[in-house]
Amino acid sequence: MGVRVDSGFVRLEGDCGVEDAEAVVAALMADAAARGDLSQCRQLHTAVVQALLGFRPRIDGTPADHFLATFVAPALQSRPESLHP
Repeated sequence: MGVRVDSGFVRLEGDCGVEDAEAVVAALMADAAARGDLSQCRQLHTAVVQALLGFRPRIDGTPADHFLATFVAPALQSRPESLHP
């Protein structure tokens, strides 16, 4: 599966491998307001996670995978505090 872009969403589906990171970056560069959807995601390569962390889109959906739901999705949904006061 991988990455599907439609209607303002970047949908991550199935097992998202390293080859999907480029598609995530391209989609988020093309539409900065796009939201991420993890509801159909089973696995995320760390390159895809890094792309999402870099762009920080709003994330919808909870993955079924316990590790992704418990550790990765919350990290993607949190907003870092500004480094500047």
